[in-house]
Amino acid sequence: MPFDLTFLWQTFVSLLSGIPLALELAALSVATGSLLAFGLALMRVSRRWWLDLPARFYIFAFRGTPLLVQIYIIYYGLSQFPALRHSFLWPVFREAYWCALAALALNTAAYSAEIMRGGLLSVPAGQIEAARACGMARILLFRRIIVPQATRQMLPGYSNEVILMVKSTSLASTITIMEITGIAAKLISESYRPVEVFISAGAIYLSLNFIVARLFALLEWSLWPERRKNRLQSNIVEKKGELHA
Repeated sequence: MPFDLTFLWQTFVSLLSGIPLALELAALSVATGSLLAFGLALMRVSRRWWLDLPARFYIFAFRGTPLLVQIYIIYYGLSQFPALRHSFLWPVFREAYWCALAALALNTAAYSAEIMRGGLLSVPAGQIEAARACGMARILLFRRIIVPQATRQMLPGYSNEVILMVKSTSLASTITIMEITGIAAKLISESYRPVEVFISAGAIYLSLNFIVARLFALLEWSLWPERRKNRLQSNIVEKKGELHA
């Protein structure tokens, strides 16, 4: 069957209707997962084994198994427990949407926790000791010294995780969620033209992740005044060199 540009455009327009659901899944899973990840990161740097070991096991389990398997376990596996089916949680976990959201959030929490832990450990110990020597309270120390510097260090890695979560929403289609990939699968079953459909879906994911990457770049630029100062100085030097030339 020849490559049809008209069908390609029609498919692209049809797939646009799946963007809101995909972005909703990505945003909610990242937001929920970041809260859980922050707690796991604090457990990992607490130096208390009874906090560190559970966090280590959680991170190992969710990073060591495929996200697709985790989605299947939550969607198909939880229904095997009568206690859950008769609990107040069953109206939530019998819905594919909430099962996909739970799996995505739990998965990204494991990866984000290690990114946050690296950011927390990157803060120079000398600055922390100096703040304590000045009598700074622990909460104030955490808010003014540790969090700002750790955030700047973790942003590049965390932006990659958010991009991965946007792409990972495509796996929700395996449990009947009609986001971008779910609609694409439906169109393929109707038209038997996977090339045009998957090219359109890939273009949409590429565009979404380009926007996400640029937003994180702007955030990193706003939180790193030293880079702005160095860039400004380098531009001034280049302009002076051009004038002298």
